[in-house]
Amino acid sequence: MVSIKLTTRIIIVLICLFLAVLAINPAQSLEKGILIKNVKSNSTASSYGLSAGDLIKELNGASINSVEDYSKIMSGLDVQPIEFVVVTDSGKFSYESKTLDFEVNDNASIVSVFGNASSAGLKENYTILKINNDPVTKKEDFEEIKKRIEPKIKITLKTNKEEYAMLLSEPLDITISEIPSSNLKLGLDLQGGTRGLIKPEKKLDASEMSLLLAVSRERLNVYGLSDVSIREVTDLSGNNYMLVEVAGATPAELEELIGKQGKFEAKIGNETVFIGGKKDIASVCREDATCARIERCLPSGDGFFCEFSFAVYLSQEAAEKQASATADLEENISEQGTRYLSKPLDLFLDDKLVDSLQISADLKGEATTQVAISGPGTGLTQEEAYENAQKNMAKLQTVLITGSLPFKLEIAKLDSISPLIGKNVMPSIYLAAAAAFLVVALIIVLRYKQLSLVFPVILTMLSELILTLGVAALIRWNLDLASIAGIVAAIGTGVDDQIVIIDESRVSSEYSWRERVKRSFFIIVGAFSTVVASLIPLWWAGAGLLKGFALTTMIGIVIGVTITRPAFADLIRNFIKK
Repeated sequence: MVSIKLTTRIIIVLICLFLAVLAINPAQSLEKGILIKNVKSNSTASSYGLSAGDLIKELNGASINSVEDYSKIMSGLDVQPIEFVVVTDSGKFSYESKTLDFEVNDNASIVSVFGNASSAGLKENYTILKINNDPVTKKEDFEEIKKRIEPKIKITLKTNKEEYAMLLSEPLDITISEIPSSNLKLGLDLQGGTRGLIKPEKKLDASEMSLLLAVSRERLNVYGLSDVSIREVTDLSGNNYMLVEVAGATPAELEELIGKQGKFEAKIGNETVFIGGKKDIASVCREDATCARIERCLPSGDGFFCEFSFAVYLSQEAAEKQASATADLEENISEQGTRYLSKPLDLFLDDKLVDSLQISADLKGEATTQVAISGPGTGLTQEEAYENAQKNMAKLQTVLITGSLPFKLEIAKLDSISPLIGKNVMPSIYLAAAAAFLVVALIIVLRYKQLSLVFPVILTMLSELILTLGVAALIRWNLDLASIAGIVAAIGTGVDDQIVIIDESRVSSEYSWRERVKRSFFIIVGAFSTVVASLIPLWWAGAGLLKGFALTTMIGIVIGVTITRPAFADLIRNFIKK
């Protein structure tokens, strides 16, 4: 039986392996609960202290072991409407709702009204005096009363960090998922989704590219897409691109949200009264059926037609601009007796007319801060038309909130990857790895006629695999198919180096052991330099799509030359026959 002497180099490998296993953290899959992947900024969840990476263990005393458990409990919680009695300088108004449905300025005058409050008769510029018998003199009074009297649900949430008691008037604005089996991040090739290579209309400098990346991330987050990766890449010619990878998205969604600039304009005649973005848009109603909904679905030709409508709240500057544009318009009367202005409010998206809205004669010259935006969705079936209307509404809301992208873009490459590909490929990868290990072992036995040499070679191959995966987990690198190919290439290079060490260690005993190892490492370092030089161009080749291969191969061969090859030389000394 061969006795192995633990040298300093072998001990270093063992320590690195221990740290790599900690970085990969396979024990993470044994955790119970669900993972919070994202917490929307300035949301109720963030105000309570929840953050991405927290694990939800319990909800209202019930154990949470899956996303389904969480969704089932949350869907059973609902805020019940209560009666609000609002006293203003223009009268008293009563209505039932889940929220107050209006906003006020510093002087407690209404600046926007929607939902049931609007139906009850409340209007802009009314001054609030009391709400449910509580006096209101300024905005701070309104906010305090709103926070206190609006109906809420109470939940207790236990995470891996602490327990929270929350009062909510709306669902927690968080993105959740099952706990991953380890810290290794799978790329789009293995988990499915859409990848787009986006080229700006001109070459961007660092600040311009940073702006484009920031606006694009905001747009995708507002739209509701999670697992978004956006980064700058360049090709060998120096052209810069934006690489967008979104798990679970369709190519059509990515093309609509990123491939087009998304310029929104509202015009009266030839005058633009407001555009999408924070300058003109104070807020946009989303995920609230009282002010954002599908109005109706009707048969149309060979299919169906659905119409959506949602409220948009303008800045005071935009409202005054709209008032100026309507001040001199003439009034018309429809056959039903409705009074409206002679010019409509035309809505343009990327210079295409998407809707034209009649303006009530009551709004002539009025600086109203609330506008109702509507639009269509069509389909062969009612369900398809409804779904398309929802998608169109979400897209329009997103563009209104984020504004247009700062530069015109074109899609250079768009790929859709099914999650089934990853499910089918992974077993093949495991099988190929096992076959490779067996073939290497067989070749070692046939070449050297010494079965004991198989052990150090296979052990070193496994060590390099674990160390490379540990580094990938540590730097949060997405392991796609190119990255896995790079790991295989690095391990293959490692086997070549191990053969060199074995061959040099078996030469004539006229050389000392130190001299034999020195001769082998002269060959290994030369090969290492050649491989690194050949990998550098791949960092930019294909606009960065081969970066995963280049990176993991470099990581693997650097680990080999600096850590595992020296340890292998010490290990093999115990197995070489005298």
